[in-house]
Amino acid sequence: MVYWSWKLRMFPRRLTRAAKSWCGWVRLLIMTLYYNYFTTYMIVMETAAEPMFWFVDHFAKYFGPIFVTLVVVMTTSVVVIFYTCLLPHVYHQDLAWTCFHLVFGHWLLVNIVFHYIMAVFTNPGTPPAKNVPEVVSICKKCISPKPPRTHHCTICKRCILKMDHHCPWLNNCVGHYNHRYFYLFCVYMWCGTIYVSWVGYELFKQHFYGTMLMFFSLFFNHQEVEASGTGDIGALKSQEFTDNQTYLFIGYGHAFYHHAVLYEFILCSGVTFALGLLLFWHTRLIHGGQTSIEVHINQKEVSKFKKKNLVYKNPYNYGWNKNWQVFLGFTDTRSFIRHVLLPSSHLPEGDGLTWHRAHYKYDKDKGLQLL
Repeated sequence: MVYWSWKLRMFPRRLTRAAKSWCGWVRLLIMTLYYNYFTTYMIVMETAAEPMFWFVDHFAKYFGPIFVTLVVVMTTSVVVIFYTCLLPHVYHQDLAWTCFHLVFGHWLLVNIVFHYIMAVFTNPGTPPAKNVPEVVSICKKCISPKPPRTHHCTICKRCILKMDHHCPWLNNCVGHYNHRYFYLFCVYMWCGTIYVSWVGYELFKQHFYGTMLMFFSLFFNHQEVEASGTGDIGALKSQEFTDNQTYLFIGYGHAFYHHAVLYEFILCSGVTFALGLLLFWHTRLIHGGQTSIEVHINQKEVSKFKKKNLVYKNPYNYGWNKNWQVFLGFTDTRSFIRHVLLPSSHLPEGDGLTWHRAHYKYDKDKGLQLL
């Protein structure tokens, strides 16, 4: 006969040891089946995010027309409210300022509309099927040669020259031929939202904080407002009518005016903040001669070269001055006033198939210097 002897104080230790052994076997099994020396945490994160990428690739094309319609509707609403609510308020204060607002506001509006239409309908550029002058790789999706700075868009199902990103607000890719239109649209839209917020700020304070002696409900309905003998509009009253009280009715027009002022300022101030961050990001990229895709590629190359005690430099960074000239399409015959401050449909420099590469020299005192 066999007797089993258990010591209660040894049970937790044995349980922990068994759990560690079981976890070790599971880890060994997983590493045996899936381990790869070249696998990094970035690949693991990309694999985990694959369902999200699949959703974007398959459904983003349906969101594009909705976002474009949303931009058109919101921009139109802001312009209509500016004409019907803000501009008359300025006109009653100063006629000279009204003339300034008419000129400056229409200049912004023309640039916003022009650059948005051009960014939406301009083909960003695709490489030809044959006779590509410079090939750096073969696209795995298109099975066609890829020129420098060209990347495949999974939403548009084609390769894009100097691709920056696919913008759902344009329902189009941002590439070589419409990158300038996209950036200047962001610039003028940002300036426009700041301008509208500035013009409507005083009126917004009066309606939001209640400094105006007008009271409106949250919804578009008539409100009963008691008026004193002096004609000043008093507070809302809930008691019944009396013989010595006169009640005024604030109609739908006043309620619309009130809500329109609030809508205008809140929308424009929110867009100013969000678009300002986006504009700062793209300005920084253009300043360094990069796109939204290339900045991630260059970061990987910098880390790879750093491990070898080498320095990696962006081959398309020609210096900030030259970078802006190339981006804006400046030549000796093009001026800043005519081609930036005014709408211009001039083509960018180059064909997007070949790109000049920057060259550097090493100096013992100054390090790498751009030639």
